[in-house]
Amino acid sequence: MGHTRAAAYGTWRLRHQVEKLLCNRFYSKWKEKLQQSASNDAEAQVYEKDIIWGDEASVRQSSASSSAPGNQGVCSRATERDSGAICSQPHRISSSWRPAHCPVQLPYLFAKKHGGVFILRLEDTDRSRLVPGSAEGIEDMLEWAGNHEANFFSPGIPPDESPRRGGPYGPYEQSRRLNLYHEAVQTLLESGAAYRCFCTPQRLDLMKKEALRSRQTPRYDNRCRHLTSHQVQEKMSKNLPFVVRFQLPSGAHSFQDLVYGRTHHDVASVEGDPVILKGDGFPTYHLANVVDDYKMEVSHVLRGEEWLISTTKHLLLYRALGWQPPAYAHLPLLLNKDGSKLSKRQGDIYIQHFAQRGFLPDAILDIITNCGSGFAGNNGARARAHSVRENQSPGKLGNQVGRTLPELIRQYNLRSTSTHSALLDLEKLPEFSRVHLSRWIEGADTRAQLVAQLQTLLQEKYKDVTLDKDYMEKILVLRKGHLNLLTDLLSPDYSFLWIRPSVPQEELQRLSSEAGEIGSVVVRILQNNPKYTSLELLSKELKSQLQRLEATKYSTSMKLLRLVLSGLETGPSVAEMLMSLGPEESIIRLQKALSG
Repeated sequence: MGHTRAAAYGTWRLRHQVEKLLCNRFYSKWKEKLQQSASNDAEAQVYEKDIIWGDEASVRQSSASSSAPGNQGVCSRATERDSGAICSQPHRISSSWRPAHCPVQLPYLFAKKHGGVFILRLEDTDRSRLVPGSAEGIEDMLEWAGNHEANFFSPGIPPDESPRRGGPYGPYEQSRRLNLYHEAVQTLLESGAAYRCFCTPQRLDLMKKEALRSRQTPRYDNRCRHLTSHQVQEKMSKNLPFVVRFQLPSGAHSFQDLVYGRTHHDVASVEGDPVILKGDGFPTYHLANVVDDYKMEVSHVLRGEEWLISTTKHLLLYRALGWQPPAYAHLPLLLNKDGSKLSKRQGDIYIQHFAQRGFLPDAILDIITNCGSGFAGNNGARARAHSVRENQSPGKLGNQVGRTLPELIRQYNLRSTSTHSALLDLEKLPEFSRVHLSRWIEGADTRAQLVAQLQTLLQEKYKDVTLDKDYMEKILVLRKGHLNLLTDLLSPDYSFLWIRPSVPQEELQRLSSEAGEIGSVVVRILQNNPKYTSLELLSKELKSQLQRLEATKYSTSMKLLRLVLSGLETGPSVAEMLMSLGPEESIIRLQKALSG
């Protein structure tokens, strides 16, 4: 998820100018014949029933999100190479994505599950809302979620083909594909399926106001549909501005949706003929997505359920152009936990917001896939809604926390997608982030990358501090399971790890008259056993020695030591602080604070 609609996103949001519309499109070419295994037969039966306009279409499969006209979008393509492919005919897969409502990773997961390629296509046809830099911002955010060099956390969802990367189906900006749209419009004009409309903005605005005054739905009255060719030529000779409208045939038209089943819509009865080419020569979404999907050999379009009613118009365009339409799958939307729609006005759901706070892309992917259907282990939107209302933690009701991208790819199954909207509870995101961060700390290679990132963060905050990589690695291991974000280590609660605290000796004396003796006991423990590797053993030794003091309770001794070592009254255990700081640094702090 300002111009370009995206979001976040899902979900997720790209920032305001990058977020108005990303449309994900896949294409997939199936090379292997349908295997006769029981599992493949069962899945194939679902798609063999896909009938569009009464003609049997090829066996189909799909995935995706949602989109909106005249903005910029993400696309993706996939090629099926499995010997167990569920389709026996070549075809491609497409999806449009509106991250504010549907997550981008679903098309990506589906494409990668079937050996696919992820593609970015920018739908920049609404020139009045175009924001400079928004296209670059889209790719930047996708690379943030997947570039190992720029951000090592994510296994990656950057596009394989895009305006920046290029590819065989370019150009990938709709503003550079105008000749294709004009050719299609000319075909429709010549066949009588489209016509030029010369109605002025003033007339259209007056019609709208009159409809609203009469409490009716505003719609175009199709006035210019009835102009004769002579009248059209006369208006054109006067250089009157015009748009091109598509003539909607009357009657209900049905199609088979891969999620919602057989769907019927009589769009001509509720709206006027739609504009397909604007006065500035740019197409609307209805025409552009049809032309691009066909020219890019897309066979499956998958998007959010709000586009379900518009699909009839798109299929009618395919028929008028004489093109084979793709199969369609419309997915339920991603909503706030209270059931309201995700909105660009919610500044805290932009991708930049999460990136700046230090959340892992892995965690964002995980929480979004956990809240909806389509995954093994997920119980769907109804269960998720119950979980949210009952304030249960992730992992209950069969959902899994901490799934990796390969696991998500393996588990994703369009056939298990329900028609119920999913509820996203971002309050649980820190828990997801903690699980993924712990997994990264456990791996030697990934832990080394975390150390490099932490070093950069600390150098920005504490410019004059010399940082040892082995020391930072030790801190990560000791704090594993306690950190939600790597940036937690930059908070005041952990400042003692990087700078020495200043504690007035008078404050220590108020806690215990044996402050000096307490320090001496701990110094002796560290000098006698400088290589403690077990928190449990060090804790036992501290307790054994400090309980022998006559005038100071053990709990008071711990409070005093924590204050000396960190300047804090609460925090990690004293044993963990000693192990984190190491014997040398711990002894320096103890002797400096308690020397008097």
